[in-house]
Amino acid sequence: MKHTLRNCLFSLWLAVFALAGCATTSHVITGKPREPIEPSQVTLYSSAPPNFEEIAVIDASSRSSFAFGDQKKMDAVIERLKKAAASLGANGVLLQHTGSDGGGGGVGAGISKGVGGGGVSIGTSIFTSSANKTGRALAIYVPPESR
Repeated sequence: MKHTLRNCLFSLWLAVFALAGCATTSHVITGKPREPIEPSQVTLYSSAPPNFEEIAVIDASSRSSFAFGDQKKMDAVIERLKKAAASLGANGVLLQHTGSDGGGGGVGAGISKGVGGGGVSIGTSIFTSSANKTGRALAIYVPPESR
């Protein structure tokens, strides 16, 4: 029995981390992909360089990143954009839009009266869920002379 429970817990743990690692990026090819490169070779651009070739439009989210705080979540989005661009052989990411999705919170309260003991309990809770960060960018190839 103990061995079976351990196997179930291990399987559950693997499933959680597999889901957490699921892709939270998508892309639409709009140009010609190149050979993949390392994400560390991808440059982030907030404005267009003088000369570039568009390869794809990429969307990314901080969902499942385990990042806390707005800045850390946005850092996760940028890293995911760079990784997706690198997989298409793009050496640049031209940021087009950032934002937030979802999120929410709420307040709950409850009262219960015990049977037989006559006790009463009152409970309250407050929960918050900060929104995931999102980003859209162009995966681009910038020739060395245009950097």
